[in-house]
Amino acid sequence: MPGKKKTQDESVPITKPTRKRKPLVVPTVTDAPACEAPTLLRTGEYDGSALLPLSIEEGAAEFQTLLGIGHTRTCDCPSSHLNCMSAKEWLKSQIGVWHFLYEKRDIRDKTLHPATFPIQLAAKVIELFTHRGELVLDPFVGSGTTLVAAEDLDRNAVGFDLKSEYVSLSRSRLQSNLFGHAQQIAIRDDALNIPKYLEPESVSLIWTSPPYANLLNRERHNKSRRDRKNDQYLKIEQYSQDPRDLGTMSLDDYSTAIGDIFEQLLPLLKPHGHCVINVPDMWWENQRITIHVSLIEELRRRGYELRNTIIWDRTNIVNAIGIFGWPSNYITMGVTFEYLLDFWKP
Repeated sequence: MPGKKKTQDESVPITKPTRKRKPLVVPTVTDAPACEAPTLLRTGEYDGSALLPLSIEEGAAEFQTLLGIGHTRTCDCPSSHLNCMSAKEWLKSQIGVWHFLYEKRDIRDKTLHPATFPIQLAAKVIELFTHRGELVLDPFVGSGTTLVAAEDLDRNAVGFDLKSEYVSLSRSRLQSNLFGHAQQIAIRDDALNIPKYLEPESVSLIWTSPPYANLLNRERHNKSRRDRKNDQYLKIEQYSQDPRDLGTMSLDDYSTAIGDIFEQLLPLLKPHGHCVINVPDMWWENQRITIHVSLIEELRRRGYELRNTIIWDRTNIVNAIGIFGWPSNYITMGVTFEYLLDFWKP
């Protein structure tokens, strides 16, 4: 009735209001963007480091002098980041077996150089262990693929080789240093002299594919090829016969010599800077020559710490493989894979 007070028993039951639940959003690796390039530098602008030639040989003003090449980041990545990769790109790189393809700019003619690798391989390593603007060092630059990849990725890079022909080849594959943010330089000099050119703790990455001891310094019999009597048959595919060339040395001498070189390079690396070496094993007189094991042991003695072993699976780029060892001697084909040994400076 109107005006009548409700007793406790007559009270209206209280119901809790319902609340619509918001959908749960789980972030994925695609939500984390890659570091953006800075807006301070635009095409044609210059970052203040010394403008250097594309190549340096004995007699040049820059020969065996400290280079004023850039080595600091030109990206806006957080200081704790190893590289400019997004989380998705990082995730893909965690896979320990890598595959690559050659492109038109790659050199595959063994008369130009006996042992080359794809630009994609060099780019992968450089992207993984550096930021834009940082410095990459290749102590055995060969045909210059490291420099080409560094140019593509806006990284500074210096490569060394004993042969004038390889320095010229490297130079011919580069654009002018005038209009880029980063510079790439090929230098004809002994790798033992590299500390004369670079400041301590200026290098973010050492990346190289060194000579394989004296294992190329012999006639090729192409036992693993279907067509054995091809253009390489009975040829000695060697880098040079210079006694300083690691490719002329026995495995024991080679290990010591390469250890001497990398011991001098260690002070040039930034703390926790990476050193990645591409190397295969070889078969000789029915014995497996474990070059990768020798390198691991030697670099550990010289102060490096092994962090990762990555397999470069080459089965997609190797053609005309013949049968080898059948039916009594099982031997894995060395041409189908190589090692990428990842060290760092502790």
